[in-house]
Amino acid sequence: MTRPPEPPGATAATPPPGHPATPPLGHPATPPSEHPSPSVAAADAAAPPDAWDGLAGDDDAGGGESLLTVVLALVANVLIAVAKSVAAVVTGAASMLAEAAHSWADAGNEVLLLIAHRRGERAADATHPLGHGREVYVWAMFAAIGLFGVGAGVSVTHGIQELVHPEPAGSFTVAYVVLGIAFVLEGVSFAQAWRQSRADARRRHRGLLAQVLRTSDPTVRAVFFEDAAALVGILIAAAGIAAHQVTGSPVPDAVGSILVGVLLGVVAVVLIVRNLRFIVGEAVDPALRDAALRRLLDMPEVVRVTSLRIEFVGARRVFLVGAVDLAGNPAEDDAAHVLARVERRTRAIPGVVGAVLSLSEPQEPSLVPADG
Repeated sequence: MTRPPEPPGATAATPPPGHPATPPLGHPATPPSEHPSPSVAAADAAAPPDAWDGLAGDDDAGGGESLLTVVLALVANVLIAVAKSVAAVVTGAASMLAEAAHSWADAGNEVLLLIAHRRGERAADATHPLGHGREVYVWAMFAAIGLFGVGAGVSVTHGIQELVHPEPAGSFTVAYVVLGIAFVLEGVSFAQAWRQSRADARRRHRGLLAQVLRTSDPTVRAVFFEDAAALVGILIAAAGIAAHQVTGSPVPDAVGSILVGVLLGVVAVVLIVRNLRFIVGEAVDPALRDAALRRLLDMPEVVRVTSLRIEFVGARRVFLVGAVDLAGNPAEDDAAHVLARVERRTRAIPGVVGAVLSLSEPQEPSLVPADG
């Protein structure tokens, strides 16, 4: 059974709670007094309600663990920022001031990430039929820009000023103690981000770094990279202060401050680029697309799939558009019921916020999973 695909711009989305589902554009709704044919009703009853369960989730751990990761990072960064600020005043070390700026920038970023998480989880409504998921990338972008401007900018600027107008530093023991405490606290926060990312990477059968870069959850990516940069920055600062203490020259300390700033700038650019791509719209990876294709082809109503596009519209949220050929050459009314049922089952999957299916053109080539 084939017919032309849906008109451009047709959408189907999860209705707000308490409101009845609206049939996709071009699919007639079933009036209360009408029912699908017996064959269609039987197929609907036989279909498992969770046929695609777990398919659409980018990170199956869900938003709860991501929230824990951000909160833990916020607490750690506030404690570290206070300690580093006191140490910077006491020692006068440029690297310590750079680290203090770094930690305050990270703490501010975690606040923005908490806002991102809260606003991105809001339910769909009449003006946002696909939900507010993409807003998480906007707030994560603000956080990355703040890391670049505050963290990297202050560190590099102060390092250059220290080279031009060097000042003596002292109380090195205080600096080492504070850096040691900071390293432990950052390590605890990083361990949480690392555990979550590693578990997600195993579920997705890909490397840890690839998972962090490609995850649709920007909060986990931000915490992972910021904490990793913080650990490296602490080592750089410690080396610069030690060289200052041994040589008596403030140049190594100033260079350490500049290096910390460059490190933060690189991390900020990576985060900005990734968030920008998700804001514009990024398709799911080929493995997830193949999984969706296999699920469609496993449905008894579907003979073949000729078009399939799946795009992230938020953290662990996707929107699916496809064209299928139905089995049995059903009549027009039954075909409408079958497509509506498949769409309902698709939209019922956690993470799928919208799905639009149309009938394939006869001449369109069939899609097959990469593994056949």
